[in-house]
Amino acid sequence: MRTKLLGLFGAAMLVQATTATAEELNLYTTREPKLVEPLLESFKTDTGITVNTIFLKDGMPERIEQEGAASPADVLMTVDIGNLVDLVDRGLTQPVQSEVLSAAIPENLRDKEGNWFALSLRARALYAAKDLDLTSFQYEDLAKPEWKGKVCIRSGQHPYNVALTAAYITHHGADETKAWLEGVKANLARKAGGGDRDVARDIMGGICDIGIANTYYVGLMRSGAGGPEQEEWVKSIKLVLPTFENGGTQVNVSGAAVAKNAPNKEQAVKLLEYLVSDAAQKIYAEANFEYPVKAGIEVSPLVGEFGELKVDSTDLTAIARERKAASELAEQVGFDN
Repeated sequence: MRTKLLGLFGAAMLVQATTATAEELNLYTTREPKLVEPLLESFKTDTGITVNTIFLKDGMPERIEQEGAASPADVLMTVDIGNLVDLVDRGLTQPVQSEVLSAAIPENLRDKEGNWFALSLRARALYAAKDLDLTSFQYEDLAKPEWKGKVCIRSGQHPYNVALTAAYITHHGADETKAWLEGVKANLARKAGGGDRDVARDIMGGICDIGIANTYYVGLMRSGAGGPEQEEWVKSIKLVLPTFENGGTQVNVSGAAVAKNAPNKEQAVKLLEYLVSDAAQKIYAEANFEYPVKAGIEVSPLVGEFGELKVDSTDLTAIARERKAASELAEQVGFDN
């Protein structure tokens, strides 16, 4: 009996020791599981840390606020600079100081106080009919009369276009941006709406010659992920990386932050640092045809052939602060009407 009790006691101590030393963290994310899971599996293999993941379609800030100080969230991962800045403004993040993150991520693609970090990029690009003699383009050109009746674009109130308009404000001010929006609207071949991939469809259909859409959709269509119909759409276009006058290409980001009340902060920082490693950045490039945030990582061949991405140097937080003004300007000019 004594031997049996000692055995049970030893087993109990082993379980307790295993539980005490096991590392884990809790991730809240709005990214699709198929994009996140390869990264998390690679992270666990590399570090031994388990990531418990809550996938949220929306409502992340509200959920964390409701959970309060008892929130189990360690890392908050989302898409769009506006969503990242909102988390900071609502007091749901905490600053992180990391030499690894600072070295890997350009200064304009991370919060100055360390409250959020970009992890991958998607550029707002030009889709153009293949037969057009067009190798360079500026966002300002969209409003030129030569493109009257030739432009397709999704809603001016969609976050992708609100971010582009906000970036335009940072470059040119509100008055010039309003005039630009009026010019783009006058050039539309159809009512603003639909999705980015519909721009390729409508170029193939002869409805328009050019349009604005995200780069990674080209990779998705070319890969066959959207089906054979979309493979035909993308064959009709070429992709050009526009720039601002005296600037670069406008980008938006996927990114992450450490939650204010993170119970596993050390592990949370390890995850963020892993996500800017060469291995993780390569997964970002291959899984969703996004641009790596870290220099020196190859882009997927399905989008890399369109040339080097020269990211606009405007601070993303400054762009995010202009989102409300951008939305209001689109409303004032009746962009979607």
